[in-house]
Amino acid sequence: MIPGEEHNLHKKIQIRMGGYGPETTAFSKSLKFIGDRLTAGFGDQIDVKYLWNIMDLGYRGEDILWLVENGLLTLGYQSSSYLTDRVPELGFVDLPFLFASNEQARAAIDGALGQHLTEKIENRINYRILGYFENGFRHISNRLRPVRLPSDLKGMKIRVLPSDVQARTFALLGATPVKMDLSEAIRGIVDGSLDAQENPLANTVTYGDLR
Repeated sequence: MIPGEEHNLHKKIQIRMGGYGPETTAFSKSLKFIGDRLTAGFGDQIDVKYLWNIMDLGYRGEDILWLVENGLLTLGYQSSSYLTDRVPELGFVDLPFLFASNEQARAAIDGALGQHLTEKIENRINYRILGYFENGFRHISNRLRPVRLPSDLKGMKIRVLPSDVQARTFALLGATPVKMDLSEAIRGIVDGSLDAQENPLANTVTYGDLR
């Protein structure tokens, strides 16, 4: 046996999971659920650690992508909109009013649509897609006025995800869309350089300053 080989045989497999939200979010709890299942199945063969919010360390939300692609994180999550520049087919799920209910959306993503998008992603990027998290229906919040009609969005400077489809949607509604990473969006809402943002309610509450 090569010297040191016996030690390597007993070396734990390092698994690092990361995201961009506090430990209390549904996403973080989902990572913990995955980690617990792995630990239950492999015991002391693995060492699972969590980096709940990479923004706490000065990273941008979008940095999850390269951290996973380059192996600094074993597993992470990110909005599919951040990949539309490399996988344009993902822009389809950025279309507004695509699904009439949670049930319809889940059936599509857990079915043929999700399988098709997974194949497109894995064929072009060094990822293996384990599944899709649910982020919820999106809502607009802003500092100018209530939004009840498309005309209420006229001239409103709103942060959107880095998706041409989403940006075009809000432009057609009369708003002024600005593609921004989450970290920049939070600063923009706080300093007033942005008028509005759209996010699922849970995200708006999680990041506080977006209310």
